[in-house]
Amino acid sequence: MTTLVVCLDRTDDVGRRTGLRTPIVGWEAVRALVTDVGLADPEDSGVNTLLEALRVSQSLRDDDEEAVVAVVSGERDSMVSADRAVAHQLDELIAEYQPDSAIVVIDSAEDERLVPIVESRVQVDAVDRVVVRQARDIESTYYLLKQFLADEELRQTILVPLGLTLLVFPVLATVVGPAEGAATITAVIGLFLLYKGFSVDEIVAALARQTRDSLYSGQVSVVTYVVALGLTLVGFFVGALGVSSLEETPGSVIPVMQFVFDSIPWLAGAALTASAGRLFDELIQDEPLRGSYLHLPFLVVSVGLVVRGFSGFFLEQQGQIDSFVIPSIMINQQGIESFALTPGQRLAMFVALGVLLTLVGVQIVSRYAGRPSTGRENGHEQPEPVDDEGAGGSGDAELTDGGNKARLEEHTLSDRRSDDDSGE
Repeated sequence: MTTLVVCLDRTDDVGRRTGLRTPIVGWEAVRALVTDVGLADPEDSGVNTLLEALRVSQSLRDDDEEAVVAVVSGERDSMVSADRAVAHQLDELIAEYQPDSAIVVIDSAEDERLVPIVESRVQVDAVDRVVVRQARDIESTYYLLKQFLADEELRQTILVPLGLTLLVFPVLATVVGPAEGAATITAVIGLFLLYKGFSVDEIVAALARQTRDSLYSGQVSVVTYVVALGLTLVGFFVGALGVSSLEETPGSVIPVMQFVFDSIPWLAGAALTASAGRLFDELIQDEPLRGSYLHLPFLVVSVGLVVRGFSGFFLEQQGQIDSFVIPSIMINQQGIESFALTPGQRLAMFVALGVLLTLVGVQIVSRYAGRPSTGRENGHEQPEPVDDEGAGGSGDAELTDGGNKARLEEHTLSDRRSDDDSGE
């Protein structure tokens, strides 16, 4: 039983790209044709069609069936001449090889119109349609839609919002009008795109997971975060009260400065509380202290001082707050009278304090960062383990309890031998 595996090409793409005349018959001839067509146009889907014809032919031969693989092309003059050329080539193949059946391999709807011509001359057992995944023509649309619908995440991301839009828009158009409904839906879609674009869902999931882990592990930062949230709310409330007590002033600079001036101590306290809680968690753990957590409290207070100084400078220039007064102090039983600072001196003092506090934080971080938070006894570091080779060893061997015992026995045996020698 002989099966004709025929690859149909109605528009003669093979002849146009390679200059060869069809029919091309035989495994080696079609295999060489794959290389020629691929080199002439690597993006042509005909390469995949030829490979599919070779694969089907090989599969039939593996099943002990006789298979003849061939490529048949039409002409480029007209569709009628192309169909007649294909029919003439099929007659030649059937007369020479006398196949009992045929398997047709095609890659486009245009080539599929040749199937009735093949069926009129030989029994067609199967029609193999090759759809290339990377193809940009219309034949790949079905495959892409199928792959899209098989992806659950894509369905939830695209189809669900689209379905809700189609359901909600008629309701909004009926209740509030088409323009308002379209504007509302557009705003919702924009928020959704921003939500997915900035990965807000992943951030919220990570935050919830971190909060749950913190609650279960009993971290100090859980309480300090709650306190920091309360201080933040108090800061916004105090800042709003400060702005509401202002008289009507032109512009928005003074209200903004007043809000910052009144709220910054509370906001800095909230950030300091949160950073202190995270630092306590680091101290409890067995890992070395990280410099970022150790330096953060100093940085928060420094920034708060600088911001407070600049906002106070602007408000004092506009007469919204009183001058900063240095109280009287006693040094060596000699008093220093209190005096008021000018706005420039006030700003310089706050900036200097912020910079000084930052430098102190840097010094503390450079001294204590990287040291283990636990594992110290009486304020001293635990000694590093010594390898078995001594100072000149490879450094790979670690000192274990078994090694200590072995050394102790070795030293004891050595002492006994020394005592015996001295006794003799």
